[in-house]
Amino acid sequence: MALFHSTRRWFGVAAVFSLITLTPLAVILSAFLDPSPDIWAHLSEFVLPRLLWNTFVLMLGVSIGGLLLAVPLAWLIAMYDFPGRRFFSWALMLPLAMPAYVMAFTQIGLFDFTGPIQTWMREVWGTSAAMPPIRSTGGVILVMSLALYPYIYLLARDAFASMGRRALEAGQSLGLSRRQAFFRVALPMARPWIVGGVSLALMETLADFGTVSIFNYDAFTTAIYKAWFGLFSLSSASQLASLLVLLVFVLVWYELRARGRRAYTVTGRGSIQAKRDRLPTLSGLVATAWASVVLGLAFVIPFGQLLWWCRQAIETDLDARYISFVWYSLLLAGLAAVAVAVVALLISYAQRRDARQRTRFAVRLATLGYAVPGTVLAVGVFIPIAWLDNVLLNLFSSYLPEGQTAIFKGTLLVMILAYIARFLAVGFQSVDAAMQRITRSQEETARVLGESGWGLLRRLYLPLLQGGLFTALLMVFVDVMKEMPITLMTRPFGWDTLAVRVFEMTSEGEWERAALPSVAIVLVGLLPVILLAQRRHA
Repeated sequence: MALFHSTRRWFGVAAVFSLITLTPLAVILSAFLDPSPDIWAHLSEFVLPRLLWNTFVLMLGVSIGGLLLAVPLAWLIAMYDFPGRRFFSWALMLPLAMPAYVMAFTQIGLFDFTGPIQTWMREVWGTSAAMPPIRSTGGVILVMSLALYPYIYLLARDAFASMGRRALEAGQSLGLSRRQAFFRVALPMARPWIVGGVSLALMETLADFGTVSIFNYDAFTTAIYKAWFGLFSLSSASQLASLLVLLVFVLVWYELRARGRRAYTVTGRGSIQAKRDRLPTLSGLVATAWASVVLGLAFVIPFGQLLWWCRQAIETDLDARYISFVWYSLLLAGLAAVAVAVVALLISYAQRRDARQRTRFAVRLATLGYAVPGTVLAVGVFIPIAWLDNVLLNLFSSYLPEGQTAIFKGTLLVMILAYIARFLAVGFQSVDAAMQRITRSQEETARVLGESGWGLLRRLYLPLLQGGLFTALLMVFVDVMKEMPITLMTRPFGWDTLAVRVFEMTSEGEWERAALPSVAIVLVGLLPVILLAQRRHA
């Protein structure tokens, strides 16, 4: 009976924290189940056709662009040795440190009509007509492909490293050339990994707000923001958000199916450490050049442009305001990281104490928010908070100061709840991976010594989980530093962060002034990338 009560208690812990994610999602989906005819008539006639077409084109373009960039690089890094391979094996992950919206305005600044590239072309050749316009559908697809290809690259590289040589040997035993073996054996075997990487990139594409807003490209995230803050129609924003949630759920389902098919390609660690073939001199130089071009376009050139602009902006733009920008950014990121780490620890421990299916399902629901765009979560959190405010204001109006219109709206509580819902999966993965390394024998030894319940968590698990908790804190801290839509849409009045500063400056076309906060965000973003590179270094 005591065990039953204990497991039920831990299921309750997981269920309560799952509500942080489920409540905003339920609010958004309820808007879809209870449609407003007038709003839907307007949306279906003037908004949805354009949004659906733009979304389809963007997802298709990013899928193709990401595959063309990532898969050849992953194959070369995993299977061959060429000049600079060891450097590129981790350096090709550096674009993960640069938010897509930062890359967007740097690429526009470089390749726009008034940028240095077209200016140089006009000075040398008298015209820059040969340069395709960067402010176009192709431009936003290119930028997002460069920003998101590392998701595909990492998974494809792991897949090729684990079974690529055996796939080649199997193909050659069937009389196939190396090229034929790649396309007919290795690539199909790696397909689940590659599909998983593409799905992750597409979820980031759907969630993106900053990049599409900088390019003035109509997407669901920008339409939700305009409906809320431009038209002051929270109902229209929720209706659009409900459709975006359905699109995201389709991608999550597809990614889970792909993940479930990965097991058949695993061949053990021996193949990962197999000797790589040395490319001939000319082929090796071509491989080095290709990796250099991708890395240059995706990180080196944009970051160099940021530093150049930053040097100019420091003299005119660096003032006392930046103390508050940095302080608010660090404070929000720190509070969110601690909150997420604590919740991740509790639900991971709850899953450890109660291994029943319903507890695992509750944990899965709690970590679903990472697949949901920040604009959606901002709307989903704000609506129930606004309802609760109205209820409390009506009940306690006689006790509140005259003219008070909010209690919880516009507070840090709303932001932290939205951050937990959005980034809990990031913290949970790190903590739960460390939790799995704690053996049952260690726990049994602690129990023999008289530890149980919360004492077991405090005396045994916390010391052994320090590495996982630190990784969770770091990853969430950096994600919140880069996060734009939740911060922009739910922050208290006057709480401008570095990301909000970037949005304000890019909205006005002030690329140079946006460089200063962007450099700070990128430098912070390098921390988890370096950590990831150290763990995956080949």
